[in-house]
Amino acid sequence: MHALCGENGAGKSTLMKILYGMQKPDEGTITVDGAQVSFHNPADAIACGIGMVHQHFMLADNLTVLENVVLGAEKLYGIGAKARKKINEISDAYGLNVRPDALVEQLGVADRQRVEILKVLYRGARTLILDEPTAVLVPQEVDALFDNLRELKSEGLTVIFISHKLGEVLHVADEITVIRRGTTVGNADPKTTTTKQLAELMVGSELPSPETRESTVTDVPMLTVKGLRVAETGVTPVPKESPKDAYGHEGAQVGRLLLDDVDFTIHKGEVLGIAGVEGNGQTELIEVLMGMTTPDAGVITLDGADITKAPVRRRREGGIGYIPEDRHRHGLLLESPLWENRVLGHVTERPNSKGGLIDIKAARADTERIVREYDVRTPGIDVTAASLSGGNQQKLIVGREMSHHPKLLIAAHPTRGVDVGAQAQIWDQIREARRDGLAVLLISADLDELIGLSDTLRVMFRGRLVADADPATITPEELGSAMTGAATGHLEAPTDPEHAKDAAR
Repeated sequence: MHALCGENGAGKSTLMKILYGMQKPDEGTITVDGAQVSFHNPADAIACGIGMVHQHFMLADNLTVLENVVLGAEKLYGIGAKARKKINEISDAYGLNVRPDALVEQLGVADRQRVEILKVLYRGARTLILDEPTAVLVPQEVDALFDNLRELKSEGLTVIFISHKLGEVLHVADEITVIRRGTTVGNADPKTTTTKQLAELMVGSELPSPETRESTVTDVPMLTVKGLRVAETGVTPVPKESPKDAYGHEGAQVGRLLLDDVDFTIHKGEVLGIAGVEGNGQTELIEVLMGMTTPDAGVITLDGADITKAPVRRRREGGIGYIPEDRHRHGLLLESPLWENRVLGHVTERPNSKGGLIDIKAARADTERIVREYDVRTPGIDVTAASLSGGNQQKLIVGREMSHHPKLLIAAHPTRGVDVGAQAQIWDQIREARRDGLAVLLISADLDELIGLSDTLRVMFRGRLVADADPATITPEELGSAMTGAATGHLEAPTDPEHAKDAAR
């Protein structure tokens, strides 16, 4: 298990693309099993037993899991019963819990990642490249993944593990290589290296902390949500007073409620953190708040105004900023230049428009400012968003949303796939805006981030807010336990550390 660390833009992904045959090197050699090789495409790398799980998944949304797995590998086990049997064998052997007939577009990010890992194993890979594999997982899932990886390692497989989570790197890796600006700057022994030393080797500074000490919470409500309910498509919502639920109510189609009587209030200067395993209603909550989905019941109030049925543009102009959970699918036009991406979501607002027309000169000038102030590492604003590393894409999105001084910021995984330096910068931007009265809805799989930044914590499970916690006293283990449905109500961190371990297990 070899870990590769480095800040955004250091060259980690480029190096892995070369190793996977997606990019040709100008110089240097690659040796596999003692023999020098040259890869012209990923098929060459796969033939040598190298498989890669990308940070941004390579899946066809309109196909099933089985179709995605066999795509391009039809000659191995066909496309029918034999392929299905092999998929189920691999899924069971490594605890991936993959459903062959599920449509990929209906899967959450964590499930998509498992499909990608299964794709690699299906092709018989002996060397696995995992790019940020734990970015979307809660602590219990991370432990399960690491158990799986150790199992693979014990069977003779090699794992190259790219991560910004330095504690995990030190916990799981046998050896660590650190690169900075395209050059190897050192190797580290996980047994003798601390996270502080590794962070300094990576970016030349100490590891940042999301912890927010001062409280800026006011008693002025900014966002109020009452009785929010969203039923699965094609399902008749069940009346609240009904003795039966959506699974058995007479006259309703069989289905489930994606959001079930969700109530909360976020005040000016407050960060409300929502913890939950992906797929428990967080995405649906964001879509309802942004106006992409109409709720079946409930009222949404922003700064005193009812926006329950307001279109997306009116909500944006009314002061809602949005950092999406998947920057490639929902945050950027990858083949468009940076200045056009700066305009997205704010086409009717200054400096992007003037007199009903796009003001290209002003939009370009403001993009230059964002690149400068948010340290977006790019040769210029005319390059495509696809040419930036993941972390620099994220900094561009954060800069775009914060530039319009939002009243409410919906931040879904704001530092996913971002290095420690950029992480600190994004956290500072959120804290600074919070001091100025910004209300923040924070959804994150990083429990340290949730606990450190939030003033209030709620846990979402199967579409309901089932528990709340005080960020000052709760532990990541206790919070992770509640996310699996093991605890409800008000959470208190146990005083006995052994009890915390039991709860996490």
